[in-house]
Amino acid sequence: MENFLSLPLEKQNIIIDAALTCFGTNGYKKTSVSDIAAAAGISKALVFHYFGTKKALYLYLIDLCTHIIMNELNEKFDNAVTDFFARIKLATSIEISVMKKHPAILSFLDSVYFENDDEVKADIKAILENSESESLRSKIAFEGMDTSKFKDNIDPKLVMKILALLTDGYLSKIPKTEIDLDALGEEFDEYINLFKRNFYKKKYL
Repeated sequence: MENFLSLPLEKQNIIIDAALTCFGTNGYKKTSVSDIAAAAGISKALVFHYFGTKKALYLYLIDLCTHIIMNELNEKFDNAVTDFFARIKLATSIEISVMKKHPAILSFLDSVYFENDDEVKADIKAILENSESESLRSKIAFEGMDTSKFKDNIDPKLVMKILALLTDGYLSKIPKTEIDLDALGEEFDEYINLFKRNFYKKKYL
């Protein structure tokens, strides 16, 4: 990794984007180091020189993507926003802005979520369980949030779980080469507005 991190940032990004695209399109098992090397315009030997193994590169990318998104959320999220659904929309817009800078992140993370290869399955589970992402998402949704707007019989935490499942299911159905992030954001806003109309008290609509 030291050799890779000593490269100019532009060269690092070329290799990272190539690997994200290959893994995101074909999954872990069907992606070869040769595929990644060809996409990045470097030799297969250099990929091994920088990362050691395909698995090490794959796990590095999971950690990197998580940190990129979490750093953006930490930096740009406005804690002064107390409305639950406004917070979700803000966090989503920040994540989409990250994905516009690194288009392959979305398809890669989606493929990671559904990856079942025995070589990496346990590692993925461990990384995601120890990740700061879930605690940060919970903090974004609930810390300082005004829960009084919800109807009395609505559990905000359950709403959050439903939204997460909705997002995961939606992303799994999108063809990897046809992701329109602006359209994705607009459609997600419609879902959020629907939830708000059904779960908030009328005086807050």
